[in-house]
Amino acid sequence: MKATARRFPAFIALCILSHAGPTPGAEVSPGRGEPRWTNGLSRDETYFPIGVWLQNPRNAPRYKAAGINLYVGLWSGPTAEQIGALEKAAMRVICGQNPFALANKDNPVIAGWMHGDEPDNAQSLGSGKGFGPPIAPERIVADYTRLRAADPTRPVLLNLGQGVAWDNYIGRGVRRNHPEDYPEYAKGCDIASFDIYPAVHGSPEIAGKLEYVARGVERLVRWSGGEKPVWNCIECTHIDNAAIKPTPEQVRAEVWMALIRGSRGLIYFVHQFKPSFKEAALLDDPEMLAAVTAINAQVRELAPVLNRPTVSDAVAVEPSSAETEVAFMVKQQQGTTYLFAVNLRNQPAQATFRLGVAPGASEVKVLGETRTIPLRARIFADTFGPYQVHLYCLKDPDAQSK
Repeated sequence: MKATARRFPAFIALCILSHAGPTPGAEVSPGRGEPRWTNGLSRDETYFPIGVWLQNPRNAPRYKAAGINLYVGLWSGPTAEQIGALEKAAMRVICGQNPFALANKDNPVIAGWMHGDEPDNAQSLGSGKGFGPPIAPERIVADYTRLRAADPTRPVLLNLGQGVAWDNYIGRGVRRNHPEDYPEYAKGCDIASFDIYPAVHGSPEIAGKLEYVARGVERLVRWSGGEKPVWNCIECTHIDNAAIKPTPEQVRAEVWMALIRGSRGLIYFVHQFKPSFKEAALLDDPEMLAAVTAINAQVRELAPVLNRPTVSDAVAVEPSSAETEVAFMVKQQQGTTYLFAVNLRNQPAQATFRLGVAPGASEVKVLGETRTIPLRARIFADTFGPYQVHLYCLKDPDAQSK
């Protein structure tokens, strides 16, 4: 996700009020700061990391107003001026571990450290000299050991390139079609992240196929053994495609399919390179800025839910056809079960949900929409537009009375 060149399918969430306890076999999803990161990310249940990539700290107040709570990367920094501006805005940062940073590592504005960006891609040999191989995973692990030794109280983030989601990415050079590298890269960090921008992508293999965002998250969760937080980057500008820009609907869909597949943090890539360069293109786009602000508000509102363990075996989904894939995630919080579902294909679909919770519920309320769905024998069905996401709520009268 260098600061160099690279649909709002509707979304629905389901919350199910139930007096059922945690489902046996519930899986804990890592997300907030861990105890060993005493100077790292907040461990408050209301906190969910929503970052912005490589932006000037002078814009931190505007990003904060949009619901962003973390800077990721500082150009040629960190410097005293950059850190001072972030302190003034109460905006924390994950940054490089340079001499200034190490001399000021007691500063609470620093939330974590980071490797150089996209080491899994072919590396430049200098102007006019072409590209060499990616940085080897062994070197990333060695660098991680060094970063941790200098400060074990903060997490180390590693952002990888689009090869996480797309094996055939030519930008990996000699390691193209070698996904086996990624479990090794994941050993060199505390937080594993990646970027792919399908809405504006230049390759027909990826262009418009938003599901590659979900695919990358799922793979990185698996490759990291489910033992560390996985984050991902979100597109919201032209980037280097002058003809196409993501719609607000596409951005929202990418956010929620990532969360459903297990992403524990978001990083917005807001640069634009074509048709003209803009470092903070999101801030110059009123429609997209309003959409991103609304998306972030909903994520932050649901942070206590997203930070709960993901519950397994509570819901089964039956899609309408073999060509359809509807992904979902179940959470429980304070007697309420939430089901987040998304159509991972660019075509309409129907899905039937069979619930193992909320035995007293009689209808499903669709959050953010003015409709309800009948629930019979703990089964309900709904339709999905292309890449559409739905949030539902089942209210169990028995649970409400307790």
